[in-house]
Amino acid sequence: MQHARSKSGPIDGDGGITEIAADRPFLHVLADRSDKLAGICSILQEKFTISGERLDADSRLSQAPVAIVIRAELRDVDNIAAIKKRASKLAKASKRIFLLDHTSHVCISQAYALGATLVLPGTVGRAKLLAALIDRADEAPASSSDARQSDNAVETAATAIASMFTAVTLGQPLDVDGTKKAGRQIADRITRHGLTEWLTTVRRHHEGTYQHCLLVTGVAIDFGLSLGVGKADLERLYSAAMFHDIGKAQIPLAILDKPGRLDAAERALIETHPTAGYDFLKGQDGVSPEVLDAVRHHHEYLDGSGYPDALCAESIGDIVRILTISDIFAALIEHRHYKPTMPRAEAYNILCGMDGKLEKALVRSFKQVALTR
Repeated sequence: MQHARSKSGPIDGDGGITEIAADRPFLHVLADRSDKLAGICSILQEKFTISGERLDADSRLSQAPVAIVIRAELRDVDNIAAIKKRASKLAKASKRIFLLDHTSHVCISQAYALGATLVLPGTVGRAKLLAALIDRADEAPASSSDARQSDNAVETAATAIASMFTAVTLGQPLDVDGTKKAGRQIADRITRHGLTEWLTTVRRHHEGTYQHCLLVTGVAIDFGLSLGVGKADLERLYSAAMFHDIGKAQIPLAILDKPGRLDAAERALIETHPTAGYDFLKGQDGVSPEVLDAVRHHHEYLDGSGYPDALCAESIGDIVRILTISDIFAALIEHRHYKPTMPRAEAYNILCGMDGKLEKALVRSFKQVALTR
């Protein structure tokens, strides 16, 4: 982890904040207004060495920070242009956290398209921001080439998911080939370095729906590899995993990211996402019938108690069965700031207890993936 020592100072006439004296990890802050800049720096200065500047000022970042925190209105095209102008400097930081005042699927997707490794929507307090930075800054050295390669795979996949959500929200054509390419990159990474590294890297960078899609894809790929599926089936599997929750682009973020239990109306709305994803994807070129089937039916159970079509055993295909197990397991082991991460052994025990809903032989085969890979 990089450290820096420099002199402290207030916001200056050019909209910058000079660095604070301390032999501590060095962070850089960007904001579109001075009050936002000062607010974020005041939160971070007790734990980190800080430099900061407004987006409308000339960039003067001279050394690579361990993280960059950006708070800006992404509905403003000038802010987007200013962030893009700094792209090469942003890329030098292994952690790029965007704080969004206005939260929408489009703004979150825009943040990932601009290089975010983590997006924190809504009001972000001191505890949450420090936890996000400290959790992620301390997990792995930024200088590790393997970590950097794995981060690149995560960023490529997150950008593909961002593009998917933007396409649904704005009614634009979907980049199917780009999504498949991102899935292939994940498969290559997991083949070389295993599932555990992928899970750790994803949880270090992402929250919410994006984290879930990345975790499901990794788990499904490793499950497929452990079962020895062929290349064509593996591509169908990772494509289905990448696409499986695309219908959530039509669900309000307040419901998707709600920390507590959903009420009946919220649950009913959430349960529309498989059909919504299917309806969107069936109009896109290059999405196979097997992938469409998996997107629509990944919440179906063998006993007919699932949704949206209450399918029973003989009507549920192999890819759907594999994806459903991967989806449930990934949801159980997700990292959320408001609850501890469930141990993988405990998550696997829950799968074993879903008698009659999941294929027993597949659950038994999944044990190695869940516990040791």
